[in-house]
Amino acid sequence: MSTEVTRATFNEVMVPNYAPSEIIPVRGEGSRVWDKEDKEYIDFAGGIAVTALGHSHPTLVNIMREQAGQIWHLSNVLTNEPALRLAKKLTEKTFADRAFFANSGAEANEAAFKLVRRYAFDHFSPEKNEIIAFNKSFHGRTLFTVSVGGQAKYKEGFEPTPAGINHCDYNDIEQLKAIISDKTCAVVMEPIQGEGGVIPADKEFAQQVRDLCDQHNALLVFDEVQSGVGRTGTLYAYEQLGVTPDVLTTAKALGNGFPVSAMLATEKVANSMVAGTHGSTYGGNPMACAIAEGVIDIVDTPEILSGIQERHDLFKSELNNLNEKYNIFQEVRGMGLLIGAELIDSFAGKAGGFVSAAEKEGLFILVAGPNVLRFAPSLIIPKEDITEGFARLEKAVIQAIENTAAA
Repeated sequence: MSTEVTRATFNEVMVPNYAPSEIIPVRGEGSRVWDKEDKEYIDFAGGIAVTALGHSHPTLVNIMREQAGQIWHLSNVLTNEPALRLAKKLTEKTFADRAFFANSGAEANEAAFKLVRRYAFDHFSPEKNEIIAFNKSFHGRTLFTVSVGGQAKYKEGFEPTPAGINHCDYNDIEQLKAIISDKTCAVVMEPIQGEGGVIPADKEFAQQVRDLCDQHNALLVFDEVQSGVGRTGTLYAYEQLGVTPDVLTTAKALGNGFPVSAMLATEKVANSMVAGTHGSTYGGNPMACAIAEGVIDIVDTPEILSGIQERHDLFKSELNNLNEKYNIFQEVRGMGLLIGAELIDSFAGKAGGFVSAAEKEGLFILVAGPNVLRFAPSLIIPKEDITEGFARLEKAVIQAIENTAAA
């Protein structure tokens, strides 16, 4: 027997760390979602860059059903076939030799940050423990990952946080040169900052970061939790930068909504994580790994990856058309289907109003901070859904402009 719940139930039973919309989606298919009142929405948000193959993808549904009839969970005192197959595919398709599985991007990053310190401990000295990351970066919500992340607001009220972490501005190599030293064990960066405003790394900057790491015997960690699994038009974004990291983290789209993540590393680095140094009860879960293997098989094909750039061009064209009509964006930027539209100064801090207006028109979009609209739809979103979604977004833009003028 099911229990009837409403949005008001959230306020009664949930910890108030979220402020969800008033609607409750109940089903989805492809890039369309329906709520409890059967109102339809077009999904340009993708569960924050997660549902890369849309909702209820038939192949993934079948994989889940098949695995559910076999085995759901095993502790890590045993391995399992789906985990081994997934690890084999990820290492064959990337720079990495070894994989560690967890459940979320934060957990993959936690493992990565522990690994780089352990590697420096093993190969150099305990004093080589400093991590450098970038302002505006986002790496998760554990105490370690919010400390590495470059947004002070996520640490407020939780201090003291782990020490030995420094930050500098993204795409500013001179700042990095000024703080990197022989005490640096790793530099951590997103190939494209997602939460920080959808800001891609300059190719030259990324290459210089790699060079500095090599000069100081520091490891390079790429956080591809949001940019990975085809999001930018290649399986992983590092492929487009001409830079190979030592460690890479991946999550979000890897399970298309089923919780799974991975830390990938070279054999030399991975060997520092010996038995007993780290673990995860659900990491390598056979159900999660079976689904993730299906996602990789579908995404890493020429048909899917080539279609991402076509959809990117269509999104940018539609956003530029909106801007020509209403003059609301100062810049449209991004890679693949991770796109940000930064509002002009007169709409500074108003991004949330555009999201609310879009929802009323039957469209899901995101923000990346208070000034940037973020778009991270399914990688296979039909072009007719893009066209219809932008028709709805135009109505939302008109409403948001009117609301701002009236405020």
